Amino acid sequence: MLHWSNFSIDTCKRWLKTTVLALLLFTFSLSFSSVSHAKRPSSSMPAGNAITDGRALLRYALPIDNQTVRELQITLEDIGNHIRSKRWGPISSDVSKASRILSIRESDILKSIPDAKKPEAETLVAKVKEGVSQLSEAVEAKDREKVIDLKAKILGSVGDIEELMVTEFPFEVPSEYANLPQLKGRATVAVETEKGTITVVVDGYSAPVTGGNFVDLVDRGFYDGLPFIRSEESYVLQTGDPEGKEVGFIDPATGKYRNIPLEVLVRDEKEPIYGITLEDAGRYRDEPVLPFSAYGTLAMARAEAEPDSASSQFFFFLFEPELTPAGLNLLDGRYTVFGYMIEGKEVLDQLKQGDKIVSAKVIKGMENLLRPQV
Repeated sequence: MLHWSNFSIDTCKRWLKTTVLALLLFTFSLSFSSVSHAKRPSSSMPAGNAITDGRALLRYALPIDNQTVRELQITLEDIGNHIRSKRWGPISSDVSKASRILSIRESDILKSIPDAKKPEAETLVAKVKEGVSQLSEAVEAKDREKVIDLKAKILGSVGDIEELMVTEFPFEVPSEYANLPQLKGRATVAVETEKGTITVVVDGYSAPVTGGNFVDLVDRGFYDGLPFIRSEESYVLQTGDPEGKEVGFIDPATGKYRNIPLEVLVRDEKEPIYGITLEDAGRYRDEPVLPFSAYGTLAMARAEAEPDSASSQFFFFLFEPELTPAGLNLLDGRYTVFGYMIEGKEVLDQLKQGDKIVSAKVIKGMENLLRPQV
């Protein structure tokens, strides 16, 4: 077992990247140490293999209920399932389906947009249409790199459309956490390290208390100059331990250690579960909206036997789980995921224990942070 100032995360042997060994290790070789709700149709994701793209997971996590835009998104995301093996027939079918959705059902997409935002949405839809047209030409030419580039840009615009559909925060955070910062939406943070910059998106729609705590600490400059204290290849990179005897953040307003609860939003539910792991709650088959299935998943470290002991220490998940079947990641539901890396994979690949964060800054979404009134 590995411990860092009484903080730890699930420890496992290095996972071998072959199908059989990966399955065996996930099922049998992980050893653990410490590190009635309304439906939320927006969190529904297609069945099948785990989604390993953080940007896609963030799109699926948006609290919206527009089946047409979801169908468009799923169709475009599906191209990624075929592009590696250059299966041009299925790719062409996906592009044709996306084109039909845009030409026939545009009004179904726009109906979920508030009137004040409709002009912006219409501009984005036009941009998506143009991109799909260019994508069709790239597929016909079998230009793999151009297809990959266009797919990413088009889905970025689809995500922008989906974000315009969110009109209000989808639930009330329990009053017992009113003394903690809350992120009522999303924020983008640039983490400058000695090896380069990593950009992450923090999802307050799924983890408002955890996300609020992180963004608040970033804004305070808490992480500036802190080293990475744990590094395990193909597993985790951890930081957030301040100098001195403390293992977390001491709030200067209260003089007390800031405890952050375990916070997990389950797919198809409206509100997160607080203070208990899904395993301890007997909810073994439930799937979090924000799973540990993307390289660069952002999650909180905590004390071994205390679900609500997180504070400032967090980690990047470094396993690339293409071979991990959906629903079999044993980290899910045990630690709070609160966002994903969206840029800087090559930087994250290089970082090791002892490397430092130069600075962390909120570059978008600061207006979504609500600090408690003292």
